Amino acid sequence: MESTLVNTDQFFKQKALTWANTFEVCAVLDGNGYPDAYHQYDLLIAAGTSTALTASSGQAFQELKDFYETQHNWMFGLLSYDLKNELEALESRNPDHLGFPDLYFFVPQHLIAVTGNEVKVLRGGKEALQQIEDTKLSEVLPAEINMESSLSKNNYLQQVKLLQQHISQGDCYEITFCQDFFARNAKIDPLAVFKTLNQLSSSPFAGYFKINDRYILSASPERFLCKRGNQLISQPIKGTAKRSADPSEDEQIKKALKENKKEQAENVMIVDLVRNDLTKSAVPGTVKVAELFGIYSFPQVHQMISTITCELNPEVHFIDAIKNSFPMGSMTGAPKIRAMHLIEELENSKRGAFSGAIGYISPDGNFDFNVIIRSLLYNAANEYLSFKVGSAITHQSNAESEYEECLLKATAMLHTLKGLN
Repeated sequence: MESTLVNTDQFFKQKALTWANTFEVCAVLDGNGYPDAYHQYDLLIAAGTSTALTASSGQAFQELKDFYETQHNWMFGLLSYDLKNELEALESRNPDHLGFPDLYFFVPQHLIAVTGNEVKVLRGGKEALQQIEDTKLSEVLPAEINMESSLSKNNYLQQVKLLQQHISQGDCYEITFCQDFFARNAKIDPLAVFKTLNQLSSSPFAGYFKINDRYILSASPERFLCKRGNQLISQPIKGTAKRSADPSEDEQIKKALKENKKEQAENVMIVDLVRNDLTKSAVPGTVKVAELFGIYSFPQVHQMISTITCELNPEVHFIDAIKNSFPMGSMTGAPKIRAMHLIEELENSKRGAFSGAIGYISPDGNFDFNVIIRSLLYNAANEYLSFKVGSAITHQSNAESEYEECLLKATAMLHTLKGLN
């Protein structure tokens, strides 16, 4: 492992992104300078493949476990939402225009880790740093893509009312219902779009993930699951409020979100679900809520985030711990299985990579995965571009308000695609 001090300002980051994108496969995970007690690195740049695993729902988690046990190396990867089908008696029949694999992991040829001004070459040679330094940056041209909604507002409101009927009948008590925005024949430069998105909506779990001609351009604010030593950490988000340009009003909005009983109720339902998921992997009695209803601020929104931790049972393989918590409760609802049935029934396109996770596994079995939300998904082969946004529907939900929350979450992506600042 080689370490050096370099100028790791925005210029370095842009060059590193551009360099990584010259490879057929790459992953750039960016914390964007957000303080985080569990972050191991500020920026990870993985480029090229030494070896890779592509798996379909069925035995994918077992294949991932075997892959890790064979490699015992740094691995970067994607867990698609539809891995749910190997965990429960579920299926995915909705149309899929993006074609992401259910599971994909690769051991990179080059891996560079940045913490503050320190750069470590974790895989590959130090010449990669010189290649980054020599990389020429081109002007980032705005993309101007008009996105269509797969649901009219009226249809969305009807679907929410239908979900609330299911809730009234006792089928479930919370469900994360999402709508799709898409564009066909979309010609974009994925790297340029990601750079714009990451500038407009910097987030602690941003990621640029390229698998040949498939791209995930993520401005995610949410951590799915992290392992540090023998500790597991999950940080679900439930609770959203629009920011104000006026500092005084913005503080009042934060305070109101913190005290909002409806948002608290939604959040605590998912906290309970995550606690239950972690119990499957935990040393008995170690599951704890480290923070309840924390309010965190991002460029467009304030979010209510809770933190749940546990001690990993030494008899449970860490990949089984990922499996035991997947998919994340914040993107399904509760009870989880019934919520996933209703998601399949009432959403009109396959989720695929959306509401799955991207992240890394280190050689010592530590890992960190985000939740793929606030993310653009692009298939360059068929020029199909998509993003999904959703909100938690409960008995108390107001359908109009939920629709407005979806549009709020779409703001940065729509602005990015219209070339707006």
